[in-house]
Amino acid sequence: MPLALVIVLTVCIHTAYAGGRVAASLLAVDLDASPAAIGVIMSLFAVLPMLFSVSAGRFIDRVGMRGPMLASAIAMIAGMLLPGAWPTLAALCVCAVIAGSGFMLYHIAVSNLVGAIGRPDERPRNFSLFSMGFSISGLAGPLVAGFAIDGLGFRAAFFVLAAIPLVTLIALLLRGRRLPRPRPAERHAERRLADLLGSRRMRVIFLVSGSLSTGWDLFTFVVPIYAANIGHSASTIGIIMATFSAATFAVRLVLPRLSRRFGEWTLLAAAFFTGAVVYVVFPLVGVAWALVALAFVLGLGLGSSQPMVMSLIYEAAPAGRAGEAVGVRTMLVNASQTFMPLLFGAVGTVLGMIPVFWTMAAILAGVGWFSRRR
Repeated sequence: MPLALVIVLTVCIHTAYAGGRVAASLLAVDLDASPAAIGVIMSLFAVLPMLFSVSAGRFIDRVGMRGPMLASAIAMIAGMLLPGAWPTLAALCVCAVIAGSGFMLYHIAVSNLVGAIGRPDERPRNFSLFSMGFSISGLAGPLVAGFAIDGLGFRAAFFVLAAIPLVTLIALLLRGRRLPRPRPAERHAERRLADLLGSRRMRVIFLVSGSLSTGWDLFTFVVPIYAANIGHSASTIGIIMATFSAATFAVRLVLPRLSRRFGEWTLLAAAFFTGAVVYVVFPLVGVAWALVALAFVLGLGLGSSQPMVMSLIYEAAPAGRAGEAVGVRTMLVNASQTFMPLLFGAVGTVLGMIPVFWTMAAILAGVGWFSRRR
């Protein structure tokens, strides 16, 4: 299957997921849920992926990509249909579990697939192009959700989001048999998680990846709540979220050139320092244009780091265990997505949003200092 088609299918899945997260948080706000309750809902997108992503990675290494990707598309469609049919907090909780688990399975499988396409020297370019697809869907998802909510209502918005992954489902049914299959030697290899975590290089990459995810999750969880609380509409919030994704797309256009000139760790340090500065300023402004500008700058910073991390993970993983290595990263990412919304929601309920933003700024500055030393 060509890389371009893989990217298109991924854009469809991620558009539904990204839009669903925004729509779920805004529906919860509309249902008068507290920040702590919204934190619980958002954490449910990540709780099962946190627990089972390593096992899922091993499973994908054994059986290949087609079956898991098909199951993921079906789960995403079902997850979006549920709150469309029953727009309640309970339905949002179930939606979060189903959609989050489906996206976890898809992300591990498709990341393994992208790493297997082409020659090893083409891998950084392939992951950059792949990440640009995520930028497109990260832009489209919030826009689709925001404008659909304002124009059609919450129920219709979820139905629209459920229709988008149908493209992926149909394409996988028609062309999925062309996906690479695992080599027989890989199916029976002994696999111990300690082998991955015992590598100092892998531990460092996982630490940086987890910190990046935490900074990204703060934006996707806290910013819609903050913007809604200060009176902005769903479509305005969608524009703010989409601007972040547009910036990630823009920076990834030039990322291969920047990487060759400055090196991975210099760019990673710059990304974390940029995020720290933006999060210091963000809760001090309220007008829409300023929030859009800050979202764009944050997207330039954080968006530059993810493709480099994925390429480093695939290169450092032992032979035949790329899916498992991506699963470990996914476990750490989803641990952040599980616990950080709970923490952010509890702190935001008690102390307000400023301590949440500034704590995240301190974390990113610390990791940026560590990355600069590398």
